[in-house]
Amino acid sequence: MVDIKYWAALNLVPRLGPVRFRKLEAYFGDMEKAWKASLGEFKAAGLDDRTARDLITLRSKTTPESELERIIRAGINLVSWHDDDYPVRLKEIADPPPVLYFKGTLLPSDERSLAVVGTRGPTSYGREATAGLTAELAHNGIVIVSGLARGIDGVAHRAALENGGRTIAVLANGLDIVYPREHTNLAQQIVDRGAIVSEYPPGVRPDSRSFPRRNRLISGISLGSLVVEAGEGSGARWTVYHALEQNREVFCVPGSIYSPMSRLTNRLIQEGAKPVSNVTDILEELNLTAVARQVQLPLPVDTDGDPESALLGLLNDDPQHIDDIRRSADIPISSVSSMLTMLELKGLVRQVGCMHYVRLREVSQVYGN
Repeated sequence: MVDIKYWAALNLVPRLGPVRFRKLEAYFGDMEKAWKASLGEFKAAGLDDRTARDLITLRSKTTPESELERIIRAGINLVSWHDDDYPVRLKEIADPPPVLYFKGTLLPSDERSLAVVGTRGPTSYGREATAGLTAELAHNGIVIVSGLARGIDGVAHRAALENGGRTIAVLANGLDIVYPREHTNLAQQIVDRGAIVSEYPPGVRPDSRSFPRRNRLISGISLGSLVVEAGEGSGARWTVYHALEQNREVFCVPGSIYSPMSRLTNRLIQEGAKPVSNVTDILEELNLTAVARQVQLPLPVDTDGDPESALLGLLNDDPQHIDDIRRSADIPISSVSSMLTMLELKGLVRQVGCMHYVRLREVSQVYGN
């Protein structure tokens, strides 16, 4: 057992970080001794002069007791990397945060998680693909991890919640701040059905450096990372970089060669990322054990003239060639192809053989190995 208040107090020094925390722990044995150490002892432990003096200054401004009280008053929990509730996969990365702050719950089932990330300005294709894939992942018991940002992140969190799933949001700031502000209600829903987490103490605001560092936690908590839609300048590239450094799988949804929002995903596929056309691609690659359960899909209701619902109503358990589907639907082949792709991403149809499609009547319930 660690006395968490000393960890919380020491974590107020921004320069300390995982490497210097390990030096303190190795030298002093416990963080109470580290908190009470002299300037000379800090230097003997391997700290540079600036960090050592920052610690001495901090002691004159606060106490471990008052810092812990401040955190509790804000409704925030915290764990150190020695605690059982600390995410198991996060302990495996090279630089896990010594202290993790969270609201909500951290569960053992969070080991079955996938990061879903992408651009803050997705196209309608990106939004649909994110919602469809995330919904099916949630149905399969996969925890969705993302960053609460605008765009793909928000769509992924909402789709998980709307489909009875669990989701974790990793923030680039203290948990007393919600950024962007329009996601305040979404953040509370995530707390109720999952967790929001951060390595930053309450009061710390986001900046340009904290987002790339945050992304190492998004990938670090997860079995793999799915990039749905992202241009070359997207912050999702940092999640990919960290995922590769952490030996985690990277998946990408292919996009149009004419779309700037698919340039990063298409390039990553060329460089070896796994292309994704349906959830099965992800589940099989991650070696998750699927136990199929029969689900009778309701017949589509076409009261609003939804073309996807109408097309789905033409399909059944017997494989049909795309040309036959086009003739039955009486719409252009390009429209049929596009809608079948979206229905496949949503887990409602599957391509079997060359250009033949069936309507799915099985949904996999996924459990860990």
